[in-house]
Amino acid sequence: MSRQPIGDDGTWFDPEKANQWEEETEWDGRNHISLATGSQWDHQQLFHTAGGKWVLHHWSQWQGSRPSWELITAKDAAAWLIRNKHDVPAELKSTTAALEV
Repeated sequence: MSRQPIGDDGTWFDPEKANQWEEETEWDGRNHISLATGSQWDHQQLFHTAGGKWVLHHWSQWQGSRPSWELITAKDAAAWLIRNKHDVPAELKSTTAALEV
């Protein structure tokens, strides 16, 4: 078991027990551009924890930058999955209906 802290309040999750999705990219002719961030240097990964929380992992290739982890809402998780061309899990289907308006 590994513990990944989320923020500074002592909250954590085990990434090995979570479902995870990688960002998708598109080739712009010179670089792979993240669909999550719109950047070739900044990246994201989404986790759905065993406890049912959604966690977004941010990291960058910029020197001196630090990775971060944050809890996000189900609606934001659904939007992230759609933006990155992933199938939306059944538990988020009602959330995606509001996004398609």
